[in-house]
Amino acid sequence: MTLAPKSFRLALDGDGVATITLDRPERINALTFEVYAELRDTFRALREGHPEVRAVVLRGEGPRGFCSGGDVEDIIGELFSRDMRGLLEFTRMTGALIHAIRAARPPVIAALHGVCCGAGAVIALACDARIVAPDTRIAFLFPKVGLSGADMGAAWLLPRTIGLGRASRLLLTGEFVKAEEAERIGLVTEVAPDGEVFAKADAFARALATGPAFAHAMTKRMVEYEAHVDFATGIEAEAQAQAICMQHSDFREAYDAWVEKRAPRFAR
Repeated sequence: MTLAPKSFRLALDGDGVATITLDRPERINALTFEVYAELRDTFRALREGHPEVRAVVLRGEGPRGFCSGGDVEDIIGELFSRDMRGLLEFTRMTGALIHAIRAARPPVIAALHGVCCGAGAVIALACDARIVAPDTRIAFLFPKVGLSGADMGAAWLLPRTIGLGRASRLLLTGEFVKAEEAERIGLVTEVAPDGEVFAKADAFARALATGPAFAHAMTKRMVEYEAHVDFATGIEAEAQAQAICMQHSDFREAYDAWVEKRAPRFAR
């Protein structure tokens, strides 16, 4: 698949960092059917193909926020006309987007600012790290519109990120969490200084992009797999995964670089 979306911006630089920018600032980057589908397809394409992409930064355009969730005018109104089959088609598509982010080969870094709520909050939660501006406010707003807080995989991801009790509260109340509190409870990775969130996220992505892409992909795969197995199974899976990594050229390259006192040049 060619990475050429129409409903958002995607830029790939020479260092292997792809930047995806949600680009509906007049609607706080609210999601449409097209945006959902193209984001899903883009991250699916990054699961096996496009080795030139070694890290992804996901951000939103405009001063008001990262993403305000599904567009009330373009999505919710249309959903009222659907039967159960049509509603499931939509909810399965949105869940498929979250699965595609988790399954993507390169690490995905969310750069958040301002409003991050509803589906936008779950998309951010699915990323491997969340670097946020001081003005960031995160909410799983679904109960505010009469829906279950368990949407798009939120009830699976959030307890594993911040614990069952805190997750239950946020999913039941739909309340906003400010940046400092989000960092305290582990919902976000780092609060960047004012005005530096995009630079911080980009620098983190670049650091990952210079690392061993094969090993990073293995780490992501194991984090997902081991969420479903017992400890002994996880230990064995890691033994096999690490043995596979030891057969990759990056393992020898890291050793040779150490011996020669230079930076490693990992495979592209």
